[in-house]
Amino acid sequence: MLQVVLLPDLIDYAAALTLQQRAVEALVEGTGGELVYLLEHRPVYTIGRLRDQSSLRDATSLPHPVVETNRGGQATYHGPGQLVGYPILDLTARGRDLHAHLRGIEDALIRTCARFDVAAGRRAELTGVWVAERKLASIGVGVRKWVSMHGFALNVSNACLPGFRAITPCGLEGVAMTSLEAETGRSISIAEAAAVLTRELRQW
Repeated sequence: MLQVVLLPDLIDYAAALTLQQRAVEALVEGTGGELVYLLEHRPVYTIGRLRDQSSLRDATSLPHPVVETNRGGQATYHGPGQLVGYPILDLTARGRDLHAHLRGIEDALIRTCARFDVAAGRRAELTGVWVAERKLASIGVGVRKWVSMHGFALNVSNACLPGFRAITPCGLEGVAMTSLEAETGRSISIAEAAAVLTRELRQW
């Protein structure tokens, strides 16, 4: 069974990156197994190592730190009220299919949303999980020696939404970000969302 580890406190992006790197090294070396970290970050903007970083708009005026990282994709925001997941998986054992890996993440998130009676799904040619044209979860992955890292961010409460307003989320002009709370009209805790998502990830 896939090990899912829920970290109890807000964690800095750098600290979470170190956890991922150690888990990747252990899996590559055969001293550790597959796992998924679930956590909440302290407020931070991240972006892939791209020449075009215009999705940050004016990086010098952003209200939170910016980290350039080795995942794919444009700018996004992480912060309290958002459930972030970092799957550390052996993609060689899973067919070395990066597209299947991305679809697996989306499937687990879509099933999780369905458990909260939110009809989420995909949009053609756009990675992530959507409710109509509103983006509910973002995905950006990295791979080292066919071991995955980075992953996804599911907006659980409305508290995480203001952080997106200072950037162009995922480089998509005019995109509206949403949350499980906004879609259901009720408060949902990170622990509640994590418990449901954990069950879905273990079906992966």
